[in-house]
Amino acid sequence: MTELQALYRTEADEGTVPSEWRYAGFWMRFWAFIFDMVLVSSLTTVLLIPFNLEIQQMTIIWNITFVGILGLFITYVYFLLMTKITGQTLGKMILGIKVVRADGKPLEWKDLIFREVVGRSIYNSFPIMQLIYLGIGFTSEKQGLHDYFADTRVIFDE
Repeated sequence: MTELQALYRTEADEGTVPSEWRYAGFWMRFWAFIFDMVLVSSLTTVLLIPFNLEIQQMTIIWNITFVGILGLFITYVYFLLMTKITGQTLGKMILGIKVVRADGKPLEWKDLIFREVVGRSIYNSFPIMQLIYLGIGFTSEKQGLHDYFADTRVIFDE
């Protein structure tokens, strides 16, 4: 176990579900996501400046450029690695919330693939699907569609 993982170990990491989790609602998650997207967009811009030549205009398929695909890859890697290592992205850290499994065990790669890649890809497939995010505010455990896929919750990090 790395020092970073040890720093973020909680009761939930041991496989015991605390009796009273406080679920993070829509607005807390929304602002964490906005912060993360500003950070990832800035990072992507800096990393992809060398590709800002003619290759940026090269369309691969369905109006998607090579640089667009690299940007999407960087975004998914950020969300996957940060959530796997710490249970939080930087936006979630700032707001004091984290992702946990419903059974309280440590997050596994399969959980994260379903949550961060499959679930979020569905949201991004069609603009109307992004309205489903609003459901977070109306479910008892404040889950989004991606949380249902992975059986995860976003809770306040006490």
